[in-house]
Amino acid sequence: MEKEIRQDLILGSRCFSNYFWAIFLLVGGSGFMLAGLSSYFNKNFLPFANPSELVFIPQGLVMIFYGMLSFSFSIYIFITIILDIGSGYNEYNKLENLVKIVRKGFPGKNRQILLTYPFTNIRSIGIKISEGLNPTRSIYLCLKDKRNIPLTPAQEPISISDLETEAADLAKFLELKLENL
Repeated sequence: MEKEIRQDLILGSRCFSNYFWAIFLLVGGSGFMLAGLSSYFNKNFLPFANPSELVFIPQGLVMIFYGMLSFSFSIYIFITIILDIGSGYNEYNKLENLVKIVRKGFPGKNRQILLTYPFTNIRSIGIKISEGLNPTRSIYLCLKDKRNIPLTPAQEPISISDLETEAADLAKFLELKLENL
């Protein structure tokens, strides 16, 4: 039965980069907020600087705005980490002739996202590699109606050899051809 069903786990938003950015934005936003409040109250709230000498309008007000914006982004990232948005699995079931893609979404009626595709609708497994400022390396499920469904999560790009090996193993398991997108 293990040879008939393959399940690939997908790491969601609980990755190192999200923890890093959430903490970085929280600390940075708090610093900006304290600097703006120091300029408003003319009292130094930061031990390593003296922002009480800043003029509240416009510098202090802008510092408070940036602090609140940064703090809001960090709260959003922490919520996505707590809810584990994007995590799930890809299941390839030869017994039922189905591919199931399961992900966690935001709370509400679409909290659990389930996509199912019968093997008869699948054309091939595709690989897309683009280099440059924003490199992407992804594996796609290519359907006969020309849709490409991403199977890999949005994360740090993995090495090209690992991506090709993973795609080749999947294509061999599903008995499909492998193509470059």
